[in-house]
Amino acid sequence: MPHYAICSVGADRPGIVAAVTGALLEHGCNLEDTSMTILGGHFAMMLVVEAEAGAPELDAALADPAQAFDLTVIVRPIDDDTRRAPSGDPWTASIYGADRPGIVHNVAKLLARHSVNIVDLSTRVIGERDRPVYAMVLDLTVPEDVDAAAVSAELGDLASELGVECSLHPVEVDIL
Repeated sequence: MPHYAICSVGADRPGIVAAVTGALLEHGCNLEDTSMTILGGHFAMMLVVEAEAGAPELDAALADPAQAFDLTVIVRPIDDDTRRAPSGDPWTASIYGADRPGIVHNVAKLLARHSVNIVDLSTRVIGERDRPVYAMVLDLTVPEDVDAAAVSAELGDLASELGVECSLHPVEVDIL
């Protein structure tokens, strides 16, 4: 069955998830991978769905929720032959410190240089308005042939340059 990526964003308010997922359910969609969060007062959704319907039908199905909640919605077919994720071991990186431009870019560039895949990345500016603190958490896949200790050491050096704290550690897998 074909898969589609659906992206939606709009001002945050109750009922968005119910409206969008209800429209998808009515069209026989199965939600597979999702990420939904509030970013700067806007609710952002990224969904991977399995559906018999095509992209035009899904666009039409989402027109009512999009209008009711003033959402921007994009539906895009996904190539099912694409490999789902690079192989490797799960790790987590945490960065915390003074907010400044370039933190995400520099960390991502270092990880890419080592073929470390960013699976999930979340950032928040926290603290007082006059003393903002930047917090970033990354879920990573570190290839088996990559020296995680070397990556950690380079992240430590970069953290010093950026004036932030950084830690990298393997994820302990729990069975739910």
